[in-house]
Amino acid sequence: MPAKVNDERSRMPRFFNLEMLMFTLVVLSGMVLVWTLASPHYSIVVTAVSGAVFTLSLVVVIRLVMDPDSVRARQSDSMLRLASQTLDCMKDGMTSEAAQTICSLLLPSTAGIAVAITDRQCILGYAGFLEAENPSGSIIRTHATFATIADGKLRILRTPEDIGFQPGSTIQAAIIVPLVVSDRIEGTLKFYYRHARDISETQKSIAEGFGQLLSTQMAASALEVQTKLAASMELKALQSQINPHFLFNTINTIASLVRTDPARARVLLREFAVFYRRTLEDSADLIVFEREMEQTRRYFTFEIARFGADRVELRESIDERVGQMLVPPFLIQPLVENAVRHAMPAEGKLIITVSGRIEGDDILIRVTDDGVGMTEEARRNILHPASGKGMGIAVKNVHDRLVGYFGQGSRMEVESELGQGTRVTLLLKDGLARQDEMARELAQGLVG
Repeated sequence: MPAKVNDERSRMPRFFNLEMLMFTLVVLSGMVLVWTLASPHYSIVVTAVSGAVFTLSLVVVIRLVMDPDSVRARQSDSMLRLASQTLDCMKDGMTSEAAQTICSLLLPSTAGIAVAITDRQCILGYAGFLEAENPSGSIIRTHATFATIADGKLRILRTPEDIGFQPGSTIQAAIIVPLVVSDRIEGTLKFYYRHARDISETQKSIAEGFGQLLSTQMAASALEVQTKLAASMELKALQSQINPHFLFNTINTIASLVRTDPARARVLLREFAVFYRRTLEDSADLIVFEREMEQTRRYFTFEIARFGADRVELRESIDERVGQMLVPPFLIQPLVENAVRHAMPAEGKLIITVSGRIEGDDILIRVTDDGVGMTEEARRNILHPASGKGMGIAVKNVHDRLVGYFGQGSRMEVESELGQGTRVTLLLKDGLARQDEMARELAQGLVG
């Protein structure tokens, strides 16, 4: 903490103690003065002394209250307390609950009539005027907010039309501050005012300061998520690849082929070595999607050797551009392995299809099987496994790393019906737009 702030905070107890003392003298001397004046036999000396003490104490209190150092000390203390409360709200990042609490905390500290926090598309929190009409999750409606998200510029708006409201609106002015994380605009902090004259330099400083504070905390939360994912999620994903069932089944399959088909056994043995070498190499943060598919095909080769081509088949329908996209590793192979282990019918062939296409700026990847399907309870549990073991945790890790790299708009959806099969959809939100940024980070060694 800067020395100046420390000095101000150290002076605060002295200021407040002196103020309390003088205020007490004002009250006591005032009561004595009133009592002596109301008494039929009052003493002139007592009246004069109490009057003098009352006057001097009142002057001192006024000077203390108006003293610039005292004012700054109180303002600093108020802002520091508010900043501390704000940071406490964001222990889990900028959630809707955190945003709503922060808006409620900031509103009394401004001259505004409403405070709002948004992400890139929706309102996360809103407190103040028309709060009931702006619940969390509502779509952003003002063009000025979208403009700030687009160019990252702080905006001071002094008419309803500039904001995006109708003329004569109760809200006449606003300050919109971009929330920036790693050079990417992730949302806005907005202060709304009844009159343009309510926007002072102090209001500008409060808006800009808290915008920077929230941006910094959002960046810290994102970094913490990335660190946790790199330290634990990636490790769990790696462990899910080297599971004993797959290891033993593959070794037994190759061993049986040594007697019946030695040439094929040699090929599988070489592929097996490459598979595990790539598994270890692909612990890097980002790889091209085609490399992930190569590893998936290599894995599937062992399953065909084990079950036979008449029992399992892998099909692909992938846009060429998707094949060159940067993605986290272990994105597809765990999902295909999960399908082989849990969707295989008692008779007939299990067909697994991997598809990938681009929709606008989004990348849509699906792993579909025509197997036995699952119950609704099993479908819900696949993203919330009860234990930290098995393929359930591997599938959840795919989801967690997906969100970790492509943001909260990205998600995994699981659809399934008993006897009809299962479809897992991975939506990489703004995946196409993020490619250049991810490529720069990879080249600079920031990831990977």
